[in-house]
Amino acid sequence: MLKKFKSSFSITGTDEAGRGCLAGPVTAAAVLLPRNFRHVLLNDSKKTSLKNRNILKNEIERRAVCFGVSHVFMEEIDEINILNASILAMHKAIEKLSKCPEHILVDGNKFKPYKNVSHDCIIKGDGKYLSIAAASILAKTHRDAYMEKIHEEFPMYNWKQNKGYPTLEHRAAIKEFGITKYHRKSFRLLPEQLELTFDS
Repeated sequence: MLKKFKSSFSITGTDEAGRGCLAGPVTAAAVLLPRNFRHVLLNDSKKTSLKNRNILKNEIERRAVCFGVSHVFMEEIDEINILNASILAMHKAIEKLSKCPEHILVDGNKFKPYKNVSHDCIIKGDGKYLSIAAASILAKTHRDAYMEKIHEEFPMYNWKQNKGYPTLEHRAAIKEFGITKYHRKSFRLLPEQLELTFDS
């Protein structure tokens, strides 16, 4: 069962989506929930259906004290690596909060201090704490919306469905059509055996 972090401080949860994708941004959200916030559907976004994620997105954005969502795009991911880009996206999302938190709960085990605000890294925190779960929902739904938008530009990769993750379909499209401006060029876009060519 998800719980609140016991503290008298104002707590924000932060999480990212799209870290393992081959295309598109890494997206992070930060959410500061009211103390009385509860929702029966709220859980880690990976364990929540599309229908329920959309319900939760609306509820979280309506009821949160404040929230922020930020993308870090492909060029910067390639330049600073995906871990640093994920942390940067979280920082940018926290910067968008209208109220500066007194403590940050981070999903995962890596983070860089944000200003002078204390933080805790919590492995699988999106399945443990309400504020991180809420952040995971916003990060996922906002990133999915971005991928559905750019799908219209390059429908052959079916980002509407795979959201840029390394599915067999996505990799087959890369092999057939090459890469786009939305692909992360620092990632291994095809398995090594598919990159080999042989002269007859």
